[in-house]
Order: sequence, then C-alpha cells, then structure tokens
Amino acid sequence: MKWHISTLHISTRSKGLVAFTGQVNQQLRDWQVRQGMCFLFCPHTSASLTINENYDPSARADLETSLERLVPENASWYTHDLEGPDDATSHIRTMLTGSSLTIPIDEGQLTLGTWQGVYLFEHRSHPHGREVWLRVLDMSLPTPG
Repeated sequence: MKWHISTLHISTRSKGLVAFTGQVNQQLRDWQVRQGMCFLFCPHTSASLTINENYDPSARADLETSLERLVPENASWYTHDLEGPDDATSHIRTMLTGSSLTIPIDEGQLTLGTWQGVYLFEHRSHPHGREVWLRVLDMSLPTPG
C-alpha cells in the first residue's frame, strides 16, 4: 500500500456547485492508482464538499436554491457579518453540507453511482480560489511482468 498526496485548486465565480470529479480521476490516472480509497477535505469554512447528481443541470440548480431558502442572507438574527451579508450564512451552509468525503477507487477511477459527481459547494457571493486536499490510499496489486 502507498499514499499519494496532492492539493487540487478550484476557482469559483460565486455561490454554487463546481464539479471536479474529472480532476480527481485525472490525478488517479497520473498516479496509476487502480484500486484504493480517496479522501477529500476542504480546508475552508465558507465552502464545502458534496456528492450529488451530475447529469441534469436542473438538479444542481434545485440544490443551490434549496440551500438559499434554508439559510437566507440578511436575516436580522445574524451577528457574524464581518466580511459581508454572506458571512454567517456561508459558515452555516458549510456546517450543513460537510467538509470531507471518502470514496472508493476501482478500475482507476472514483467508484460513484451512475449519476453521481463530486462537487465543491461555494457559499460566498464573490470569486475564490479554493483548495481541496486529496489523499489516496493506493491498494493496487502489482502489475505482472
């Protein structure tokens, strides 16, 4: 067994879901990982990680709208607004959606359901450069030869 370590860099434009399944699968190909476990961690308090539908864009829009309605900006009870009206809400949304994922790897790629994709969920209104820490436990069997 062997550990692989990398940091993925993801640019966001504003609030919303940013798919990055392809970036992870490309890194797995570069490392030649065939079998193992993938661990993803988002070291930000105003962005999160999630696995969800990656086929129909309307599903992504519904997820984004639902979170906006669950945790609306500018509510009178928020006190944490040092960085603007999306400050408290971005932290609450991160708490609700999570900061880490664990995904099996089979046949050189993430083992996801047919319609699943891996997303960074940006909770801030303005663009950010985000990091996702990637750790992979490579359990690939040696290639005969």
